Amino acid sequence: MNLARLIEDAAQNFADRPALICENQRINYQQLNGSVNAVAHLLQQLGVVKGDKVALMLPNIPEFVYCYFAAVKLGAIAVPLNTYSTAYELSYLLENSDAKVLITIESARKRYEEIQDKLSSCKNLIIADSGDHNSPLKKALAQGPFSNPEIPLDPDDPAVMIYTSGLTGKPLGAVLTHINLYSQTQLIVTLIQRTSFDKGLSLIPLFHSFGATANMNAVLRCGCSVVMLDRFTMDSLFNVIEKEKITYICAVPRLYLGMMFFEGAAKYDISSLNVCVTGGSTMPADFITAFEKQFGVKILEGYGLTEAAPVCSFTRRGMVQKPGSIGTAIPDAVIKIVDETGHELRRGEIGELIVRGKNVMKGYYKDEAATASVIKDGWLYTGDLGKMDQDDYIFLTGRKKRMIITSAFNVYPREVENVLNQHPAVLASRIVAKADLMRGEIVKAEIIKKDGVSVSDKEIMKHCRIYLSPYKVPREVEFVTKLED
Repeated sequence: MNLARLIEDAAQNFADRPALICENQRINYQQLNGSVNAVAHLLQQLGVVKGDKVALMLPNIPEFVYCYFAAVKLGAIAVPLNTYSTAYELSYLLENSDAKVLITIESARKRYEEIQDKLSSCKNLIIADSGDHNSPLKKALAQGPFSNPEIPLDPDDPAVMIYTSGLTGKPLGAVLTHINLYSQTQLIVTLIQRTSFDKGLSLIPLFHSFGATANMNAVLRCGCSVVMLDRFTMDSLFNVIEKEKITYICAVPRLYLGMMFFEGAAKYDISSLNVCVTGGSTMPADFITAFEKQFGVKILEGYGLTEAAPVCSFTRRGMVQKPGSIGTAIPDAVIKIVDETGHELRRGEIGELIVRGKNVMKGYYKDEAATASVIKDGWLYTGDLGKMDQDDYIFLTGRKKRMIITSAFNVYPREVENVLNQHPAVLASRIVAKADLMRGEIVKAEIIKKDGVSVSDKEIMKHCRIYLSPYKVPREVEFVTKLED
């Protein structure tokens, strides 16, 4: 089994149908498979073989799709990285992943060059959006076609590694297998009832587990068109929905709230839209009702985490929607609510959600202890608290682990605290979550200053921006004399 077979199959079944639409580019399935093979050939020339890591720090552009599936076709492991990663973060990610190649965009070149002398394995840099027609990627894409690589793989072989914030303050690489991702892909196609005549709008970054699975893999699996947007305004978003007749959106709650509050919404015809999916954080039930009333489109909620590839539960089409629920367990998985000892609780009792199924990751890369702490007897301990009713509907009630979810991105306080404590004016710090309508939660820092030292909140934020991606940087800073436990 190879996850990339979904591209090869689609090229046979939907050869001339648009696969990727990005600004003025329209790439059909036959062209897509040819481009994937061309990049695979380039990676082979660079010495990439089965098991090697190929890091992708790319926005939502066609080259992300080419490079992701090219790596997977070779039996290599695609390692999508957040495009906002600082040089400090990038150095750790490339070293920890043992990446052999980094594929990124011109604007990120300086970040790589700043750290390249410190890297032990990542000696190859490919610029995906280079204007030079003699650049390696442009030449490879122009030289094709190349045949499909035939690399024997097992379903449990690693396909993708996605980094998620770790409790210790260092990101952990969640290793997802071909069967993890293929089963999730097929599942989403079935649950959302997509056909080859649909058009999905890719808004969530493809380096995010939810974005790659729901907005790329599942859409391409059934011959749909992926309309790619990286940065957009509400005007441009509504314009694309109307112009391209988008039928399917999978996004975080913040996007749907933005659509509701957009004053110019009424001037656009978005009647083609027939289903919206949300995840990453819970969307208030009254907002879901208001969205459906305003636009006449159902919002289906799901729940998941990177370590589960990512979907664990979902509100299927036709199901009774219960306010505040994240649906029921997906067909390929079992969810239980357990106490501190792992004993299953009765319906209505609050405990930790644990998951077992084809979607559960292989483990954390090079960290057996961290893996053992979350996977026990085949069950993935999510760290999320919730309850289950008599109809198997699941309701989240909180978190067992210290974690903040802001606009669907996970932030572990320890990582931010470690950076804050490096500042010469900081004696001690504590990161907390603050509720936010648009983002779900924002990062807030509570800081005890050293005696006799003066520092402003802006200076603290500036310090954090050197080391942390923007979504991890505290949006609020409060100076205190005591930190609460």
